[in-house]
Amino acid sequence: MSQYYPVGLVVDVSHPMFGVTLHLEAADRIRFVIADGPYAREEVVETQVVDLGNNIFAVSWQEADRATVVNVQDFDAGIVHSYATLPDGTLLRNTGTMTVREKADAISDHAPRRNKALVVEAMTALFQRHDAGSVERFYASDYRQHNPMIPQGREALRTIVENLDKSVFYEPGIVVAQADMVAIHGRIRGWAPEPQIVVDLFRIRHGKLAEHWDVLQREVVSASDPMFAPAEGK
Repeated sequence: MSQYYPVGLVVDVSHPMFGVTLHLEAADRIRFVIADGPYAREEVVETQVVDLGNNIFAVSWQEADRATVVNVQDFDAGIVHSYATLPDGTLLRNTGTMTVREKADAISDHAPRRNKALVVEAMTALFQRHDAGSVERFYASDYRQHNPMIPQGREALRTIVENLDKSVFYEPGIVVAQADMVAIHGRIRGWAPEPQIVVDLFRIRHGKLAEHWDVLQREVVSASDPMFAPAEGK
């Protein structure tokens, strides 16, 4: 079972051979409904869920007539790959698209965790390691920049990284994420004459950084209440 499986979700899956509605009633139970055709029926089955990462799950079960089914459910792509062995030995392979009928009980997918990791890796690649070649890997081709002091677009960002002074060094701190948005609190040295504390806000689309906002202020050192501490994000 997986804490990230979207329990409560109801999806209509359109396969080439038939349509099926999947009710994800629990992390170990699915109710499926096939309304029409030779496979029409409704049944509740006990399942085993294996978390494959990136919001993809392998879900297997056995039905009352001894048919066995393995689904690979990709919730980011909205696709279900289904492999069913019928009681007579017939193997059915189907790939169908998912349409959400009812949302899950709670946000339970990997997206916030993955998006946070993506932003941390992108920020450290560019502003710690000065790896200009990683811009294409992390940033969308139509990347939008809302800082008026920085030129628009991904290629402009690449040029900035290529010309960074060796003294520029970024330290990530607290990272929060919700849906497709990530905010990261950090400190950057060498960008300005004095260290700056910055909050960067990113919108994530299709696994890349698509849009950016930021606010910066000069760091004021305080022993009691520091503006930034390297351990704050741990």
